[in-house]
Amino acid sequence: MLDDGEVSRAKVGEIVFADRAELDWLESVVHPRTVEAQRRWREEQTAPLVVVEIPLLYETGADERFDAVLVVTAPSETRTARSSVEDLTERERRLIPDEEKARRADFVYVNDGTLEELDEFVRGVVERLT
Repeated sequence: MLDDGEVSRAKVGEIVFADRAELDWLESVVHPRTVEAQRRWREEQTAPLVVVEIPLLYETGADERFDAVLVVTAPSETRTARSSVEDLTERERRLIPDEEKARRADFVYVNDGTLEELDEFVRGVVERLT
């Protein structure tokens, strides 16, 4: 715990990423609650397009719950430069490779350009989906 009573995400990360059983336990507690909260939230929406960000979409099989999937990726050096984690190797080892995610996705964006380029890509996706 932190001084303000909040859970230390860094400490939890140290524990669960060092012990697969601890990670499995944490995911078994968190994922069902997250899925239910997303379901309730989506039911409340009235917009013609609803976007949900799910970091472990394919790893958890959540892609089955959506009409379309957009994968945002970046070259390894870009991810490393943007990350607060010193060594992404272990984390990436647990994930489905970006190439596989891109193959499965309906839309793919390689996020190594400008914000204007990203905005243009998103505009095109929104136009296609609405």
